[in-house]
Amino acid sequence: MQPGQMAYDRGITVFSPDGRLFQVEYAREAVKKGTTTIGLKFKDGVILLVDKHVSSRLVEPESIEKIYNIDEFIGCATSGLVADARVLVDEARKNAQNHKLTYNENITVEGLVKKVCDYKQYFTQYGGGRPFGTALLVAGADDLGIHLFETDPSGALVAYKAGCIGSGRPVVLDVFEKEYKDDMTLDEAMALGLKALAAATDDKPTPQTMEAGIVTVDKPFRRFTDDEISAFIGKE
Repeated sequence: MQPGQMAYDRGITVFSPDGRLFQVEYAREAVKKGTTTIGLKFKDGVILLVDKHVSSRLVEPESIEKIYNIDEFIGCATSGLVADARVLVDEARKNAQNHKLTYNENITVEGLVKKVCDYKQYFTQYGGGRPFGTALLVAGADDLGIHLFETDPSGALVAYKAGCIGSGRPVVLDVFEKEYKDDMTLDEAMALGLKALAAATDDKPTPQTMEAGIVTVDKPFRRFTDDEISAFIGKE
């Protein structure tokens, strides 16, 4: 950062002369340093894959949680500051439950993501807080179809066919640009996701070092078991 710009990163509400909010950009850097998190649409649903980044053999892999259930047919995966992600997941769950109690129906995936992004945007506009240093990949199914959304610390959202957040994003997106196809089967999508995850982490994924979740048009969001992950790895 140039010396003349330093005064503009002291507060979240202050724009720099070239229209930048440096605290939001710093939050994006926290996401870039996070674990590689992948989302892929296939013919009947969406899968999420996350590198757990188990840093020591002394760590219990089960204690590292990067994929969360939000509503019956909605789940998400996170990258960045895990504690920030938990706050956003709790906020998303409250919004989903409030909608269900009020309207007696499940909230749409896009409607939920917009509410979460509105909450994130609030922390970029008012003093006394800081932006959330985390991004979410939200996967879900509703009456409008299957969806994969990426949220940004600024509160922006983008829908993807295949996306990635975290440190391995450039490598993963390069693989997806070359090899992703519409209407893939679950096996094809998992094979591509595992290949991209291996390329980003320089190591073959195992059930202990990764987490995976799935939602389809007719089955609720759930995590894969270790045995299911092992079976997909064995098919490569």
